Amino acid sequence: MSLAPAADTVLKILVLLARQVEPVPAAAVAAGLGLPRSTTYRLLGALVEQGFVSYLPEERRYGLGVVTFEMGSSYSRQMPLRRVAQPVLTRLAATAKENAHLAVLHGPDVYYVIEQRAPRRRTLVSDVGVRLPATVTASGLAVLAALPAAQVRAVFPNRDALVTRDGHGPATPAELRSLLSAVRARGYAVEDGLVTAGLASVGVPVLDRTGYPVAGISVTFEADRVDAERHARLVADVRRAAATLTRRLGG
Repeated sequence: MSLAPAADTVLKILVLLARQVEPVPAAAVAAGLGLPRSTTYRLLGALVEQGFVSYLPEERRYGLGVVTFEMGSSYSRQMPLRRVAQPVLTRLAATAKENAHLAVLHGPDVYYVIEQRAPRRRTLVSDVGVRLPATVTASGLAVLAALPAAQVRAVFPNRDALVTRDGHGPATPAELRSLLSAVRARGYAVEDGLVTAGLASVGVPVLDRTGYPVAGISVTFEADRVDAERHARLVADVRRAAATLTRRLGG
């Protein structure tokens, strides 16, 4: 095996492990990538030695190692998502003529990374650095609807894990599942008056190259001045922005 194919295979192993909800046996890696078992064990061993992969001898399973965590932390420190997304959000706010946001999921909350304000639009609570319950925001609902069901259950295992805002939002896991099902059927998330009375938002997820929702893009507007036709245009604007950022991230 030459160096370039070997490097490609190593990266595919890391991506495969990153997509799993728990560590997997070597046989699952070999089957998932169509690799000989001997090659799989050799490459996994090298990755374990370098810290990219962890081996659990009691379970005979492999998962991501501490070095991948360190790389993820470095990614967060460098804020490449914000740098890549800023021109997209600037263009979205200019096109939609509404405030645009980029938010990432952080546990049960969304964390606002970008707020791009449009001229003569109201100042919102969703400023950069603000956290809000993901289940009452359009960007949060968009991301949650794109997550695997098992991950949503892990974040919201019972009604105690759900935080409403002034009594608004899903109060039970069953209500949340129903809400996310509606988001997936519609193709975008909506929020109307859950965060601020009189304001509504539409949101769409941004996906990475593995199809994982890394962020949500949304626009917020005064509900009483947006008719059905303009609402449809805003949804189209947000979808275009999300698709553009998804492509920029390799999705």
